Amino acid sequence: MITLSLIGIGSGHPEHMTLAGVRALNAADLVLIPRKGEEKSDLAELRRAICTRLLTNEATRIVEFDLPVRDGQREDYAAAVDDWHEQIARTWTCQIGAHLGASGRVALLIWGDPSLFDSSLRIARRLEPKPTIEVMPGITAIQALCAAHAIPLNDIGEPFLVTTGRRLRQSGWPQDAQVVAVMLDGGTAFEALDPHGLYIWWGAYLGMDWEIVLSGPLDVIAPKIVATRKDARAKHGWIMDTYILKRRTV
Repeated sequence: MITLSLIGIGSGHPEHMTLAGVRALNAADLVLIPRKGEEKSDLAELRRAICTRLLTNEATRIVEFDLPVRDGQREDYAAAVDDWHEQIARTWTCQIGAHLGASGRVALLIWGDPSLFDSSLRIARRLEPKPTIEVMPGITAIQALCAAHAIPLNDIGEPFLVTTGRRLRQSGWPQDAQVVAVMLDGGTAFEALDPHGLYIWWGAYLGMDWEIVLSGPLDVIAPKIVATRKDARAKHGWIMDTYILKRRTV
């Protein structure tokens, strides 16, 4: 039987891995590292750096593979994502079969926490034959963002809502929400909101050497975030960012 370990690596900093994650990494017979093209080569390099620093089991093999690309032109977003996940599942199956066979332990290093806005678990359940799946949670981008700004996520006794940039842009400010954490924003969805009375805490490359954090009233700081984000993406070829929005009460 195959055991598939999905190991949360936070935002890519080796110290964002838990001790359980380190143990799972060193228990693996095979570690798969996806490549996402030349523009996003840093993502593979960060995984390599984690393995160099934390992998002490000399018997563990590291194999890199090219990740299928989602069709970003399709109007039916859900269908495009479903097809993409099926392609990734077939790629995982092929790599596991070629390098591990029918039994052993394989590990994948997953950004953030595999349970939150990540499809690794959904993809893993498509594999045939079905592996035993174990999850080692990591630090989420939201946790890293709050730590970077030294703020609590919610106010005393108050809930918060986690949503995507796509939904925020399409539907606007969630009804009755006071605190909104936004993930998977391919652009700057906060620009679609009425900024009056909103405060933003934004961060990119959280936990990395080139971490950037900005905060302030949305109507004041939004142009700076937009410009900073554009420059950072041009410099690195990719960007991972997230932000928290709160209604100001004073």
